[in-house]
Amino acid sequence: MTTINARTAIVTGSASGIGAATVLELARQGYRTAGIDLTLDGAQATAREAAQQYGERHIAIQADVTDEPRLIAAFDEALQFLGRLDVLVTSAGVGETTPFMDLTVATFRAVNEVNVIGTFVCIREAAKRMQRGGRICTVASVAGIRGGGLSGTGAYAASKGAVLALTKNAARALAPMGISVNTVAPGATLTPMIAEHWKNDAHRQRVEGMSVLNRTAEAREIAVSIAFLVSPEASAITGSTLVADNGLVMY
Repeated sequence: MTTINARTAIVTGSASGIGAATVLELARQGYRTAGIDLTLDGAQATAREAAQQYGERHIAIQADVTDEPRLIAAFDEALQFLGRLDVLVTSAGVGETTPFMDLTVATFRAVNEVNVIGTFVCIREAAKRMQRGGRICTVASVAGIRGGGLSGTGAYAASKGAVLALTKNAARALAPMGISVNTVAPGATLTPMIAEHWKNDAHRQRVEGMSVLNRTAEAREIAVSIAFLVSPEASAITGSTLVADNGLVMY
């Protein structure tokens, strides 16, 4: 696929984990990408790897998804580089494991600022820049379906439940514009977000044992699911949740 006709994508949270894996998977499929992340060095490393492996042009842009003016400017920079916007993947997010009775309002608010409001602003700004046929995929979690119970607790589960609802509402609101919106809800996935928790073998085995496949997913497995949802082949799918959790919730 040449640069002229390559599909284009913005991926937030591109410095590591599912976001980085998604950039690499989309690049493998011929996309040009703009990765947005708070950590510029990591996002640049992902963009370089994508370019080295797959030859298309990729860019990294620094932005905090909780800083609305900066995030809007980052979308403008991405569009200037890409020329048009076909796809958005909102992978930027934070985890939180504070027990319910120890949670503070400040912590609850901070998690939702990133996971919910950051996702909302990205969807809104992408929709402003997309043509008919645009596709958006948010990243929720099985924690939002089952109310936590793995590693993430109250604030995290609530934020991911909000992402599930936001995705459905966005699918309704953007359908007249020809834009589809879906979400992927991963279960336990080996990313920096859970790496420290997975050093505790008992905890890892407990969580893995809750799924019928008794394993932890790799980030690339989630990226492949995302790549399908944003592809033209998923043209009949919108407002849907693809649960990629090794058979944990059977949702």
